[in-house]
Amino acid sequence: MFTVKLMAGALGAELHGVDLGQGLSADAYQEIRRLLVKHQVIFFRDQDISHAQHKALAESFGPLQTHPAYDTIEGFPEITVLESTAEKPSKIEAWHTDMTFRVHPPLGAVLYSKICPPQGGDTLWASTTAAFDGLSEGMQKFLSELTAEHDFSYGFKESLAETGGRQRLAQAVADNPPVQHPVIRTHPESGKKVIFVNSLFTTRILGVGKKESEALLGFLFEHVTTPEYTCRFQWQPNSIAIWDNRSTQHKPINDYFPAHRRLERITIDGDTPY
Repeated sequence: MFTVKLMAGALGAELHGVDLGQGLSADAYQEIRRLLVKHQVIFFRDQDISHAQHKALAESFGPLQTHPAYDTIEGFPEITVLESTAEKPSKIEAWHTDMTFRVHPPLGAVLYSKICPPQGGDTLWASTTAAFDGLSEGMQKFLSELTAEHDFSYGFKESLAETGGRQRLAQAVADNPPVQHPVIRTHPESGKKVIFVNSLFTTRILGVGKKESEALLGFLFEHVTTPEYTCRFQWQPNSIAIWDNRSTQHKPINDYFPAHRRLERITIDGDTPY
């Protein structure tokens, strides 16, 4: 159907020989989903798609979410705009899993590149499955009994601190109070265990002291991003990345300023929580 080129040892694959702008068969969509669960993030090059085609691709995975903090495309409220310019550079630099501040975090996302800097602006992904497997059996068992808090306001503290930021995001803050998730989650499709805390939204581990929480989270944040658990993608115009938000973290590399970078993302609604 199409060829698969592995990106790294832990995760990531480029899929070649498929035109996502053309109507794909149900079997093709099913195979893409299977490869997504297996490789955790998949990439496509040279895909010239419309907003409607972007939406249709994302909807093949499930219902769509919106995001409370980003601009969207007129007529397509599901498509959020991730844009960095010299006047308005990106603020997000931390490793994270998207929107864990929600009771049902997203299944994944479809990110489409429109404008890329001449150099820099890559994105890193990390496998939280490989990271869990890399823990000792005793640590796996200990962490599996813990719960952590995730908070929208913590993740968007820089935006809230801007002039007018708290007013602009007041509804988002009200709609997204802190939530709790298990530190170790079972992936609902693969059945594998994953580490489900991240440095952007996870504020504390419940049931332990403050110093213990900070030490545990600090260890896990560093452990997940061990180079052996990661892959790196170099964007070009009309590239697409689809990642499984249930088993990965990602981080944009902001090394391209003052160049212009614009990507458009659709987030896929979460499935069974754990």
